[in-house]
Amino acid sequence: MNVLGKKWTGLILWSLMEGTRRFSEMSSYVPGLSDRLLSQRLQELEEAGIVERRVHGGRPVLVQYTLTEKGRALGPVVEAIYQWGERWEASAGVGSVKAAS
Repeated sequence: MNVLGKKWTGLILWSLMEGTRRFSEMSSYVPGLSDRLLSQRLQELEEAGIVERRVHGGRPVLVQYTLTEKGRALGPVVEAIYQWGERWEASAGVGSVKAAS
């Protein structure tokens, strides 16, 4: 919970549930999240064994992030939290997370 409970981590995981992403793709998927904080959260998730960082040589260097098996196992948890949020946001008249993407 020390890693998963931090701000923005849920949205970062949600974006990776859809597949491998580059840093810039995640940055645009989560509006309002600074590059510095995104980098920090990705590093924490990598250290926890939830996210894998893959560097592909070439020009320019391509860095991709993907969920590990441990990270994919969080899928039902992340989905349940998303569904919970959708249910209660709808009743409060708050916009959807997906609407922001």
